[in-house]
Amino acid sequence: MMLMDTEVKILDLVMLVDDNDTDNFISKRIIEITKFSHRVEVKSSGKGALDYLKENETIAENLPSIIFLDINMPVVDGFVFLYEFEKFNELVRNKCKVIILSSSDNKRDIDKIVNNNHVIKFITKPLTEVALEEIKLSNI
Repeated sequence: MMLMDTEVKILDLVMLVDDNDTDNFISKRIIEITKFSHRVEVKSSGKGALDYLKENETIAENLPSIIFLDINMPVVDGFVFLYEFEKFNELVRNKCKVIILSSSDNKRDIDKIVNNNHVIKFITKPLTEVALEEIKLSNI
């Protein structure tokens, strides 16, 4: 069955990486309400996200299509996460698209992170229905 132009594919899995539980809760609810993804994997640290990817790096269905990544986190921040992400195998690097979801308005941080090859978009918190709709329409 072919998808009609008006139909948008629901992603199987997305990951939220943020040390702020409230932001994770809000983002997860928006994703669920809009039916953006069937499953949401929430990690409260960059290290937790990297560990998850390492454990699942050969299991395509357990890899998220999109990783919503915060920049400012303790220990493993967004920059360190992206540095480590670069070391994963081709399956992980090709399947997982990174979208920065941050409250940071530091222009230097933003410029540095959006120039990373794996970052496809920068969204300012909070995650909204409009932002998710834009992502869907861009056929990520």
